[in-house]
Amino acid sequence: MNLLRNSVRLMGHLGTDPEVKEVGEGKKLARFSLATNSNYRRHDGEQVTETQWHNLVAWGKTADVVEKYLGKGQEVSIEGKLTNRNWEDQEGKKHYITEVVVNELLMVGKKS
Repeated sequence: MNLLRNSVRLMGHLGTDPEVKEVGEGKKLARFSLATNSNYRRHDGEQVTETQWHNLVAWGKTADVVEKYLGKGQEVSIEGKLTNRNWEDQEGKKHYITEVVVNELLMVGKKS
């Protein structure tokens, strides 16, 4: 049951090409966004599609796969965990971000 405490599963399309960079000696970091859609019908019967955007982070071998095979529009399914970070910019303003650290990745559709 401990594995369920901070577990996220998402399926959607990449909103951007992944940004991959080397951090430290030979370790890779990939950042990309994922769009997930949910559909519902309003009280007047109109069909509505709502899009949520998620910030994803992949490390190591997963980042290698992301760099080699994924691009904007690609459909993927991921499993990971939620993380929060914050930082201060040069003007002293504090910024906050919630990200999903990807543990598993499944390529669902064709590469765009």
